[in-house]
Amino acid sequence: MNAVNFLFGILLAALFFSNNLILFELTYVFIFFALAIHNFFTKSTVKHKILLFAIYSMIMIFQSVYNNMIIFSDKNDMFASVISRIIGLVLVPVPFIFNKLISENRDSKSYLPSVQDINVFTFNEVAENINAVNKIIQQGQKNMSKENIDALMKDLPRHNSFRYINRGSLVDEYFDMAYKTLDDLNVYIIISNTGSPASEIISMFTGKQYNHVSLSFDRELKTIISYNGGENIYPPGLNMEMVEYFNKKRDSSIIVYSLPTPVEKKKMIIEKIKEINAEGSAYNLFGLVLKFSFKPNIMFCSQFVYKMLKDAGLNYFEKDEGQIKPTDLIELDYDRKLKYEYKIKFMLQAGETA
Repeated sequence: MNAVNFLFGILLAALFFSNNLILFELTYVFIFFALAIHNFFTKSTVKHKILLFAIYSMIMIFQSVYNNMIIFSDKNDMFASVISRIIGLVLVPVPFIFNKLISENRDSKSYLPSVQDINVFTFNEVAENINAVNKIIQQGQKNMSKENIDALMKDLPRHNSFRYINRGSLVDEYFDMAYKTLDDLNVYIIISNTGSPASEIISMFTGKQYNHVSLSFDRELKTIISYNGGENIYPPGLNMEMVEYFNKKRDSSIIVYSLPTPVEKKKMIIEKIKEINAEGSAYNLFGLVLKFSFKPNIMFCSQFVYKMLKDAGLNYFEKDEGQIKPTDLIELDYDRKLKYEYKIKFMLQAGETA
């Protein structure tokens, strides 16, 4: 075993069993400064360096807030404490993952910057970049509000990324409706900006406004389906959705696209969903970070939609299922297979009146 990996393993074990908040904080701060210093001396553009620095800063803020409010919360029972610590450990390598994702396609060799490089780093650029970083931090502080974190933590015990916990949530009536749409030679892809706590936090790392994607067999969206939290009615996993589900905040919205689909392939997707419904499913919460599923039917929303299209031979781009973001399903449509249908913007929160 590599010595670095061995020491890293010891560090993770120490963090898991430690009751010392400072040890967690020092670990995150050390990683932040190590990567920030390395980033400063790499041969890359100023914008690239600022982007990475902003991401490192946001991750460290998130880690610090998570430590103080979740891991070392007095309200944690034994189960919640174990789960929160596991998630805390998962957060340790996150800065390295982002560093790799952003830098892997760039020719970034470590070196001391030249005089020319220093000269082009003008005062105006510094001021602009500082303002950009401040905006990102302010948005992160808003998204990482106590209300969002509390809502997310209350929901965590309902999830399981290791075994199927949702089975049979789709009833016969759903499949009856789905089969009745076979004369509509399209499937519909819906991307949504719901404003849910999970969506708000995810958007901080994706930089995207739309962070959920669903599938429907009809244009009126009576058969919407995806992997989600179950709305506290069903366990997290494969569940039917309603348009009202997407109205979590003022100005939430959905955009609907259609994809031409032959009858036999549409039926193939319905049959596959029927199979998953019988076998069982769970929401791939850990997969959002680890990009890995412990079982075939443990997925997150974009992973599910892409897999259904791919299994039916309808995928219009190639990408690893664990790497799919909701917006990929729209942005990577280079051959223009999708047709824009319509957009719904919710001007009022659920329960409000004009």
